[in-house]
Amino acid sequence: MKKEEAKQHWQSLPDRLDPSQCMEPIPYKHTGSRYGACGIRIDGTPEFIDAVLSNLKDLLRLENNTTRLELNYTEAKDRETGEFLGYVCYIRCHERGRERQAGEPAPPALGETPEETAESA
Repeated sequence: MKKEEAKQHWQSLPDRLDPSQCMEPIPYKHTGSRYGACGIRIDGTPEFIDAVLSNLKDLLRLENNTTRLELNYTEAKDRETGEFLGYVCYIRCHERGRERQAGEPAPPALGETPEETAESA
């Protein structure tokens, strides 16, 4: 898609689509390249990354008994010089192993205590 087509497509999208509904998890114990797997990379200042993350809170529901989030929010450095370049945040969804799926309780949601998680189960 060329830039003008991409802009038109973007503009035509409905507001507030939930990315957690279409983010396919990476299979349990997957090896090899993950190129082409659903994932997000955000780089820039912490303020920019946080602004984008604030619009992606629906993805937090993927942290549950069957899937988990790979979340890495870190400083980016030049590989050769070690010079600080900025910040980067990666988000991917992974299938959990059978042990967790078989009944180990899910971790509490953000802002929720373990007791509240147990009560809602």
